[in-house]
Amino acid sequence: MQFDRALIEAVLIKRYKRFLADVTLENGEVVTAHTPNTGSMKGCSEPGCRVWLLDSENPKRKYPLGWELIEVKAGVRVGINTHLSNKLVKEAIENGVINELQAYETIRTEVPYGAEKSRIDLLLQQGEQPDCYVEVKNVTWVEEGIAYFPDAVSVRGQKHLRELMAQVELGFRAVLLFCLQRNDATEVRPADQVDPEYGRLLRQAMAVGVEVLAYQADPTPEGISLSHAVPVVAGVEG
Repeated sequence: MQFDRALIEAVLIKRYKRFLADVTLENGEVVTAHTPNTGSMKGCSEPGCRVWLLDSENPKRKYPLGWELIEVKAGVRVGINTHLSNKLVKEAIENGVINELQAYETIRTEVPYGAEKSRIDLLLQQGEQPDCYVEVKNVTWVEEGIAYFPDAVSVRGQKHLRELMAQVELGFRAVLLFCLQRNDATEVRPADQVDPEYGRLLRQAMAVGVEVLAYQADPTPEGISLSHAVPVVAGVEG
């Protein structure tokens, strides 16, 4: 995925109220940008870091600039826009990058399903074979080369794992796919230290047949594309 306009470089002053961030532009002007990320952004919101913004060019928006990237250390840029993760995965499937999800003719997005009234991010379908339900999770938190999810307690994420397990019981294929918008992780693990219930449910889901994948990107100010798989290390449900 290429950005359709050149990103604007700035320096982060602070992130606050979840959806707002104050930044200093290259000309010294201080502006407020929209932050398209509802998570804690653990490790990805340190003041003084270089950031990149996209101008929506929409005069009706109160905050026309949107925060897209942050450089957390030299050579490591992180895509913080969680709204892009579904698009990145869909594009990667269509481009043949995600080998495990190639045998499907159609991809539908945001399809209602499940007993808990969810919407599946991607529904893959092909003829008479079972539908494939793909739930996408954006991952931005990395410590010592290990990516963790979630970065805060995620009741919604727990619900999605239960929904995926239910689809397996109904005879469908269910996939949880971690979209890793940074290049410095060698594996993905559940963040048991933050949300132990999510970790428990993830291991239970894997034990009953939910497939868990992770694909990584190397974000740049020009664009972001998933390029390769990284292993998911979750242990065994006891």
